[in-house]
Amino acid sequence: MIDSLDPVRVARFWSAATGWEIAMETAGEVAVEPAHGDPDGIPLVFVPVPEPKTGKNRIHLDLWSATTRDQADAVVRLRDLGAVPVDIGQGDVPWVVLADPEGNELCVLEPREDYQDTGPVAAMVLDAAAPTARAAFWSAATGWPVVRGGPDYVALRAAEGRGPYIELIGAADPEVVKNRMHIDVAPYPDGDHAAEVARLTALGATPVDIGPGAVPWTVLADPEGNEFRVLQPR
Repeated sequence: MIDSLDPVRVARFWSAATGWEIAMETAGEVAVEPAHGDPDGIPLVFVPVPEPKTGKNRIHLDLWSATTRDQADAVVRLRDLGAVPVDIGQGDVPWVVLADPEGNELCVLEPREDYQDTGPVAAMVLDAAAPTARAAFWSAATGWPVVRGGPDYVALRAAEGRGPYIELIGAADPEVVKNRMHIDVAPYPDGDHAAEVARLTALGATPVDIGPGAVPWTVLADPEGNEFRVLQPR
């Protein structure tokens, strides 16, 4: 889920960036989803908030490129859609860091063999002070196993071996404001919402109040304070 001052505008940007469809548009949320039956993707849901973005997001999306020409073309296309280059201290790297029309950082990756079958979104990247410890939490929360990693980097992926990764990258900066982008999890269709909240709390999550009012989901934070929603079974 992505907080947005103008969810429709940001959703249209990400629809064009990924080639995915705007599957739902209401006053409360706009959903961008892969085409029906496409397993290589996750829904992106944009919701309205009154406050603008401040500070660097601790979660961002990496976009896949097939070739160096594809990467260069993608950068031009995204800039034409309203993205702008940003410097977050990345230095001389082979990927390109941009920000969407509301300032949410994203990376257009250079071609990488590991991402050849991810679909347009290669990874959801989460800054973490302790990547290995946080990977254990997120693996338990999502059911995605750890597939590779090192001291400052751990990657999770669905057991089917398709779709994007969740990657935890070593970063010293703590969360200082509510994340504008976060991950949603849900019990399996035959699961129980309250039991899932209790399980995640036992793993180290804590309840947080972000003022959404009466809603069918529960907002928790991981052990480093990153908010996420526990949805109803689906």
